[in-house]
Amino acid sequence: MTNKLKIDIVSDVVCPWCTIGYKRLEKAISDLGVADQIVIEWHPFELNPNMPTEGQNIIEHISEKYGSTLEQQRASQQHMVDAGEELGFKFDYFDDMRIVNTFDAHVLLNYAKAFNKQTELKMELTKAYFSDRKDVSKKTILKEALLAVGLNAEEALQTLNDEEVRKAVRSQQDYWKHLGVNSVPTIVFNRESAVTGAQPIDTFKQVLSELIAE
Repeated sequence: MTNKLKIDIVSDVVCPWCTIGYKRLEKAISDLGVADQIVIEWHPFELNPNMPTEGQNIIEHISEKYGSTLEQQRASQQHMVDAGEELGFKFDYFDDMRIVNTFDAHVLLNYAKAFNKQTELKMELTKAYFSDRKDVSKKTILKEALLAVGLNAEEALQTLNDEEVRKAVRSQQDYWKHLGVNSVPTIVFNRESAVTGAQPIDTFKQVLSELIAE
């Protein structure tokens, strides 16, 4: 098979449903045994593009943004913990957890594309944030993630100061927004059809089976 199925995933590093959605997609691909027939590319989306450097407490942030009570947030977090457990991913929520700015992380994911390391770096950053209580807006943490997946950390971090690169990542964000992507994850198949949200594994299996059969 020469024509591989292209999957574009628009997501943010600190989006729990993006992690769950990808892990479910990954499981569907694995169960169907079609990994060699698929190419995945990640695209930037910032849930909070104006988040300041110091970030914001997650409880405070969610109540301000969505009006959720503490009880609702606790229930939602537990739901994500349970969903993650089923997929072998650990969500470790804690009271002092902060929502952080993710733009630099997206710049580095753009860098990783040339080395076929996007998915590895994405999962490393997501794990750092949700499982290891690390601030993925900090250069020291970004460097750790780059090294963990075997990328040249010094070279990659230099791209954070390149205004042309930053502009290119912003234009990627604008491209998907102009196509109507306003929630993540948005998972696009062959630039023809898309699903949003963390769909069940069986839904992904059905979509993949149909597209590969074509």
